Amino acid sequence: MTDDELARLRAKYDAASAGDVQDANFRKVVDLLFQGGDRRAKPYEGIATFLDVPMRLDAHTRRDFAGIEIPLVGVPMDLGVTNRPGSRLGPRAVRQVERIGPYHQVHKIVPMAEAGVFDLGDVPFRSRYSLEQSHEDIESYFRPLVEAGCRPVAVGGDHSMTLPILRALGAQQPVGMLHIDAHCDTSGPYEGTRFHHGGPFREAVLAGVLDPKRVIQIGIRGNAEYLWEFSYDSGMTVIHAEEFQRLGVDETIRRARAVLGSGPTYVSFDIDSLDPAFAPGTGTPEIGGLSSREAMALLRGAAGLDIIGGDVVEVAPQYDATTNTAHAGAQMLFEIVSLVCLALKKR
Repeated sequence: MTDDELARLRAKYDAASAGDVQDANFRKVVDLLFQGGDRRAKPYEGIATFLDVPMRLDAHTRRDFAGIEIPLVGVPMDLGVTNRPGSRLGPRAVRQVERIGPYHQVHKIVPMAEAGVFDLGDVPFRSRYSLEQSHEDIESYFRPLVEAGCRPVAVGGDHSMTLPILRALGAQQPVGMLHIDAHCDTSGPYEGTRFHHGGPFREAVLAGVLDPKRVIQIGIRGNAEYLWEFSYDSGMTVIHAEEFQRLGVDETIRRARAVLGSGPTYVSFDIDSLDPAFAPGTGTPEIGGLSSREAMALLRGAAGLDIIGGDVVEVAPQYDATTNTAHAGAQMLFEIVSLVCLALKKR
């Protein structure tokens, strides 16, 4: 380094604070986080929200969605589980995770500064016992958001919650879906109900709100393959975990984009798609899953598609001694919010 180069750096940075940045994207982060000078909010103070976004807890009751483009909604309901319960506590656990975002270093965006992203709180349920009533409550909560032009992203909760969300989103036109999971979740009714977390996507297709030809399911594995005939018969594209390892991330993304096309697309991310080494805190863990890095790469591969909403489901914090699962869930939430932001910018 020459004396002139050192002098230039000293002149520029010697008296600079953490909030003095030149890059336009970095400036958005600073303006979002710093409150003058070099002070920023402590990550352990205040009221926890998804991704630290502002709260609009009265927006739904007042039907005032002005400025809200990407509402984040908690769905604390796990009445549809077939194995270990506990994902009703998932939204609370994900809200507690700090230091996710706000800058996306791959997409080069700051979603919370470039779109109206707000935490609307949780779906208010009439009953803690009735799965059918809970599904009605979820659908009635999401319909006004969709009608207002919002692109909602939800945190669950068990995977049965995605059916009523799809009923709201696909009411006018069946949607496609990028589905990352250990299970296809297209099984039939059993033990008195067709609305459990093992069958939401069969029901969504039969309801006419999900286009199976525009559905790709990635990471599938485990001992329940006999339950997934509907996926193949309806025309869904299924990529098992073993096939994903052979194909690799780039080829899997290429296939996903070919299946999803340019139409409206929902993203559903079940945390059990990750190997239990990365996400033990879930109700139906399956050995041999994705790494968190692979899952992030798959989601990032959907950049530029017409993503109209999404969810992260099945985080069950009582099995999550290290909080790694909730941390992974929060990161996947940020990835999906970033995809929705990119879709909004593309309009």
